[in-house]
Amino acid sequence: MNLSAEDRAIGKTNFQNVVGSELTRREFLAGSVAAAAAGGAGLGAFYFGYSKVNDPVRVAVIGTGDEGNVLINNITPEYLDVIAISDIRPYNIYRAFYGDQSSPSAAANRCGLMKKYGYKSEDAARKHVKVYDDYKELLKNKDIEAVIIALPLHLHDVVAIDAMKAGKHVLTEKLMAHSIGQCKDMGRVSKQTKKLLATGHQRHYSILYDNAVDTLKRGLIGDVHQIRAQWHRGNLPGKDSWQQPMPKELVAKLADLNAKLDKDPGNTTLLKQKQIWEKQVLDNAVDAAKYGYQEKTLAGGYVVSPLEELIRWRLWMRTGGGLMAELGSHQLDASGIFCTAQRTDGKKARPLSVSAVGVRSIFPHDREVDDHVQCVYEYPAPAYEAKDPELREKKIIVSYSSINGNGYGGYGEVVMGTKGTLILENEAEVMLFKDAATSTSVGVVKGKGGPTLDTTASGGGVAAVAKQALDGPVSRGYTEEMEHWAWCIRNFDFEQNQPKCQPKVAMADAIIALTTNIAMRENKRIEFKDEWFDIDSDETPEGKAPTVKV
Repeated sequence: MNLSAEDRAIGKTNFQNVVGSELTRREFLAGSVAAAAAGGAGLGAFYFGYSKVNDPVRVAVIGTGDEGNVLINNITPEYLDVIAISDIRPYNIYRAFYGDQSSPSAAANRCGLMKKYGYKSEDAARKHVKVYDDYKELLKNKDIEAVIIALPLHLHDVVAIDAMKAGKHVLTEKLMAHSIGQCKDMGRVSKQTKKLLATGHQRHYSILYDNAVDTLKRGLIGDVHQIRAQWHRGNLPGKDSWQQPMPKELVAKLADLNAKLDKDPGNTTLLKQKQIWEKQVLDNAVDAAKYGYQEKTLAGGYVVSPLEELIRWRLWMRTGGGLMAELGSHQLDASGIFCTAQRTDGKKARPLSVSAVGVRSIFPHDREVDDHVQCVYEYPAPAYEAKDPELREKKIIVSYSSINGNGYGGYGEVVMGTKGTLILENEAEVMLFKDAATSTSVGVVKGKGGPTLDTTASGGGVAAVAKQALDGPVSRGYTEEMEHWAWCIRNFDFEQNQPKCQPKVAMADAIIALTTNIAMRENKRIEFKDEWFDIDSDETPEGKAPTVKV
């Protein structure tokens, strides 16, 4: 592959405008690795059309819990300089600096600011990173150019809008917001303030997924007519990653732990556990009601305190969006990308309808969200909009399941066509099967970075039967989404340089997840309306109009 020095340096080339059809995707990737290395920007930068920035964007992280720390872990310091953080939980502030030490896996995925930026101590880090409990005070800091928001879902719109109005660019975790009216408010404020708004659906920055799309576009598996996606986890009562321990529960455990340490004072494992629990117990002092968290009584008499609503926010519909918001939104995003791949009109495929069921089969009445969801979507096939009545019947069926209690199969997508099947597993492996074969594959692209999302307690994936390693490094979606966001800020052009998951794209993902929740709640089939996907329209699936005027 012969690329000019200029192309290697700026990293703006891509597969479509650099190589001819005679080159394979693998050859392009091999050339990309070499070109990216020469340019020094990394494969993801070269591949997705951005370059290194000369001056790292001064950024703050608002919300430093599980997801906030995952994002910190995936920051590239040459692109983003974290100069402030905000969280109301002392334990989250601790983790922001020291990382998550609760397990080797947690430490690997949440390294903390000290390790990420090479600070020798917390004191040294705090000289550069200011700490706030009130995010509104943080937004007054004029040195901050942009914010990363990783708060509970119900706060995304509030904080993002405040940040944009304060002159900050925003990257918020998924979902975009808790309702479609809120999504439209965010998109409208972004346009009015001319501040970039990105949402963390990182599959838009996955080289593996992009190559899967190319496979579909080239017709290697024929006409796509069925997609099956799943995210299965082994979470059970007493062992649920969404039901984090409450500070009061840990007080008794600390007493038992101290008794063990009296007998075995040099036990490093016990000493490390003690340190973690002591930091978690500090959250008991948080006045969660002061920050708007509420007490409630569930069916069966279970009482949820404001502090529990804060710490276990994913379990309540007021603060979270259940399995569809936290897990399903990623895979329905991917399914939409796959359904779009074979279109020739340049339009994004939108679902026509959804039917869904949600149940609680595993957990008791200590939560509001379902622990099992099963959904079926109708998408238009490429010829669906043709005048021929027969062609108008052609659709792509997408089925999705997310369960607790059994992690068999982990998470991934199976894309079925008339000539073969494409399987993506755990965001780390792509397998291509010819015709109806299930025992041998004709090609495998395996990533070296591993999955980018937490699949705690999942497992049971099918081993690849043919392995063809991809030459060179494989990008991680979190890293590329933040690097590209920083590049868009440094090369600001609101109309031309937008993040890949900009408001219109992110809102479409939210519409699918939140409308599915309505279908489950109301036990009915729902047909999607075009007006829902238009930021300038006041129509929403919830029936509640946005508050920001166009």
